[in-house]
Amino acid sequence: MSPIRPGRHALGVALLTLVPLLGTSLPAGAAEPTSPATVEEQRLDRAVPQEVLRRSGFDAVAPDFGQALRGARSYEAAERAVVQHGSRLWQRSVDRAQGRGPAGGDLSRDDDRPLYWARLGMTRELRQWQASFGLPDGERAKLLDRLERSSRGQDAIRFPAGQGAKGMKRILMTGFDPFTLDRDVRISNPSGATALALDGTVIRTADGRLARIETAVFPVRWQDFADGTVERTLRSELPRVDAFTTVSQGRVGRIDIERTNGAWRGGFPDNENVSRTETVPVADPASQPQWTSTTLPYKEIVAADTGRFPVYDNTSVTEIPAGETAPVVRPQGPTPGSSARAGGGGNYLSNEIAYRATLLRDRLGLDELPGGHVHTPVLEFGAGNTSEITDPAFVRNRLDIIAQVRAIIGVAAGKLSERIRG
Repeated sequence: MSPIRPGRHALGVALLTLVPLLGTSLPAGAAEPTSPATVEEQRLDRAVPQEVLRRSGFDAVAPDFGQALRGARSYEAAERAVVQHGSRLWQRSVDRAQGRGPAGGDLSRDDDRPLYWARLGMTRELRQWQASFGLPDGERAKLLDRLERSSRGQDAIRFPAGQGAKGMKRILMTGFDPFTLDRDVRISNPSGATALALDGTVIRTADGRLARIETAVFPVRWQDFADGTVERTLRSELPRVDAFTTVSQGRVGRIDIERTNGAWRGGFPDNENVSRTETVPVADPASQPQWTSTTLPYKEIVAADTGRFPVYDNTSVTEIPAGETAPVVRPQGPTPGSSARAGGGGNYLSNEIAYRATLLRDRLGLDELPGGHVHTPVLEFGAGNTSEITDPAFVRNRLDIIAQVRAIIGVAAGKLSERIRG
C-alpha cells in the first residue's frame, strides 16, 4: 500500500478526512446543515460499486442505516445506531468471508469490496442526515469517527481470556481498504480480504501451538494517520499480544518482509486525492527516529514453504546520506545519520503504518515484541479482463494470497513463541 518506485504502487494503507461542519448548535426541531459527500463517497455512484453491493447483498446496508438515523431523536440514540450498524457491518463482512450465513449474491465470499463500498454508503448517509434535534458543532464528526472505528473492527479486537486461552498465542494483523480507485474502480485489496478471512480464527503454528488472530482494517487517507488512528487502535493491544503484522498490497508476483520503515511521506495521492510530502507526523517529534526495523523472524519466514509466491527479505531503502542533499537507494539498508525518503515498503501508507506500529512498539518499551510489515503481491485480474468486476483468476489469486499470509503468520508465531518463552 505504498508506491515502491515511480510507476509502481502497493496497497497498504490511510481515516477519512472529516469535512468541517457547517453552522453551529441549533435549537430543538431545527434541521442540522449537512456535510458534502467526500471524494471517496462520490465514487459510490459509479456502476462498479453498485454492482459489487448488489452482487453481495450489501446494497441495503446504507439505506437501512439511513432509516435508523432518521428514527433517532437524540444524539445518544444516533450514537447507538452508529455503533450498532457499524459493528454489524464489520461482523457481517467477517462472517461472509468465513462462510457463515448467506452469501447474499454470486460475488465470491473472500471479496473485501462489499465492506468498503457499504461503509462509504453509511458515511454518506451520516454526512447528509438532517438531525431533527440539531447537532452541536463537531458532534457529526464524532459520530463519523465512531462509525469508522466500529465498521473497521478497530474497537472489536477481542482476545480470549481465562483457562480456555492458556497457552494460546495472540497475533494482531491489520489490512487496508482498496485504493487507486480512479485508476481502476474495480480494485480489491488482498490485505483487507485477509483481515476479514482471519479475524477471530485460530491457527496451528509451526511449532504445533495454537494462535488466535485478531484483525482490523485501516483507511487509505493521510489525514486519518496524522490524527493517530493507528496509535489509538494499537496502543492498548501491543502490550497484550505475542506478535503483530501490518499487511498491505505491494509488488507484482512477490511477497516482501520489509526490514526497515522510513519516517517520510512521499506524496502519492490517497483515496481523497490528497497528497502529503513531509516527515511522518507523530507525537513527540523531537524524539522521532528516521528509521524503525522489523522484529518479525524474517529469516525463518523467507526459508519456509508458505505458498506459490516467492517471499523476500527486503532490505532496500532510499535515504539522503548524512551531510548530503540528494536521495540515493541503499540496497542493504540505511546508513548512520541519514534521512529517510523511502522504507523498504516505499513512502506511502503501508510504509507509514509499519513505521507507526513499530515506533509505538519501541516507545512502549516492547523492543522484543515481534512485529513488522508484510507486502502481498498485487492482486491481478485474469488476462483480458478490463471491465468485469471479477473472474476466476482474480478469485484464485486472492485466495492464494490469503492462504499464504495465513501460513506466514503461522511460521512467525511458531518461531516467536520460542523467543518469548526464552
